[in-house]
Amino acid sequence: MENRPKTVLLAGASGVVGHALLTQLLADSSVAQVVAVLRRPLPGQPHNPKLVQRICPNLLAMPANLCADRPVDECYITLGSTIKAAGSRAAFRQVDLDAVLAVAGVAQAAGCQRLAVVSALESNAKSPVFYSRVKGEMEQGLMAMNFARLVITRPSIIDGDRAALGQVQRRGEAMALRLMKSLGRLIPRAFAPITGQTIAAAMVQRLRADGAGGESLEVLRSGQMQALAQKAV
Repeated sequence: MENRPKTVLLAGASGVVGHALLTQLLADSSVAQVVAVLRRPLPGQPHNPKLVQRICPNLLAMPANLCADRPVDECYITLGSTIKAAGSRAAFRQVDLDAVLAVAGVAQAAGCQRLAVVSALESNAKSPVFYSRVKGEMEQGLMAMNFARLVITRPSIIDGDRAALGQVQRRGEAMALRLMKSLGRLIPRAFAPITGQTIAAAMVQRLRADGAGGESLEVLRSGQMQALAQKAV
């Protein structure tokens, strides 16, 4: 990649992983600007000259020239919901599939050839489980766009303070986290809770790398991201 300062497009900055990404990218000296695509302004976000908030209440109706003022070097997409929070299967699909592909299209229209996305541990386009199937369809949609570099992360249950970010607490997820933390090392790394910071760091690191054989696609599973974090310590 060129060594000039980067322009980054970020969708999902209000979530656990997205917030961690935003923090890391704003502190990154190689990044000149972070364009955060949001449905509403970020609450309590201190002024930072690197940050540009683009408010799009309907991500499916984003203007294709949203980033026309400068080329986009990297795109990170951390959009995600639950069927309960979205209100219906159709609404969930709009967020976790349609909106993701819409953001990717805007990034590509701005010249972006490197994209990283948060998917799910059991994503599979042929899964009988609706959630996993939608995530798998999203992955296939991104693959079909032929980015020069595509990093798909498949985390286990995500550990983070949703309340501090003004997000609705996911009761089932919170209970699972407490149980898994109580079991500690008895939980295999591949399934252990993973922090938003760990996922974010892995996304940035691997998006800026190239596969050993120059592969365009890299799928990062939860255990691999945990291992990357340990190596960085």
